[in-house]
Amino acid sequence: MSVSDTELFEAWKQVLSLSKVTEGEMVTILTNADTDLRNLVAARLAATVLGAYVTVIDLPPVNARFSLSRDKAAYIGKTSLEGNLSALAALKASDLVIDLMYLLFSKEQGEILGSGTRILLASEPPEILTRIIPTLDDKRRVTAAQSRIDRAKMMVVTSDAGTNIRFGLGQYKAIAEYGFADAPGRWDHWPSGFVLTWPTEGESAGTIILDRGDIIYPFKEYLRDPIELVVKAGYVTRIDGGFDAQYLKSYIEFFGDPEAYAISHIGWGLQRKAQWTTMGLYNKEASSGQDGRSFYGNFLFSLGPNTEAGGSRDTPCHLDIPMRNCSVSLDGEPMTVKGVVIPDDQKA
Repeated sequence: MSVSDTELFEAWKQVLSLSKVTEGEMVTILTNADTDLRNLVAARLAATVLGAYVTVIDLPPVNARFSLSRDKAAYIGKTSLEGNLSALAALKASDLVIDLMYLLFSKEQGEILGSGTRILLASEPPEILTRIIPTLDDKRRVTAAQSRIDRAKMMVVTSDAGTNIRFGLGQYKAIAEYGFADAPGRWDHWPSGFVLTWPTEGESAGTIILDRGDIIYPFKEYLRDPIELVVKAGYVTRIDGGFDAQYLKSYIEFFGDPEAYAISHIGWGLQRKAQWTTMGLYNKEASSGQDGRSFYGNFLFSLGPNTEAGGSRDTPCHLDIPMRNCSVSLDGEPMTVKGVVIPDDQKA
């Protein structure tokens, strides 16, 4: 069921308040042809009511001739900000950028954050945003998980389906995504609720078995057949299985980039309000898939770039793969057991 304009406005006001929007701040809303107009109207009104000076910058879409899908994450890293010095200057001069376009993994996003500007990405429709409004308790639990990762040297993930993989840790810091941008230079994505890091380069090895019901983004499909991924020295070296495996192999091959096979970020979901089932209730273009990425107790890993962590692996192919029923441990201490969150400081 659709949400009312009043409900959507109140949701935006609440999240912008959590993002520390105050009177006199400079808030810029970044849009393009794919932006949900209801989100634009509600965000602009909420920021104005909170006393901010609001500017809207609308840019043309790019990558149409490269991307296989209209999904915003189907070809990442290149945006219409590239070379647009006036728009980039305005964004750097802002206190908060509300990203209704999708700057993620672009070098321009890094430049904006480096200036101290906060960025809040919102790529979901109003119905999902109003259902998953972040809270301070979400921040508490996700930052507790973040601190656990930053102390650890090894993550091990297993499952009854046959997953058994080890990730060396320590080269990159963990990132907490809790749904609001409340500190200078902070990026977040509403809605979110998960912790992630990148394994030390070359120190991922083992087997990942994607089981029935696991999700691959941007395909936005529940797997019907298991896929076996063999990982050596940080890269997927073999993909075995039936039709789903063939589809995955063909998609990655399209990019012609060996970095597309690299293990990217790894972590687990901590958002109780996110639902594994949601993807099956929306058409593929209606949602970006934050429910699947965030649902409580998942193991989420990705393939492709590491530029968000400060690395140099800049590939346009990015796949997010949330898995169910996995057991995740850090230096032998369980974080999840068969999809159940274990530490008290991470329980909802």
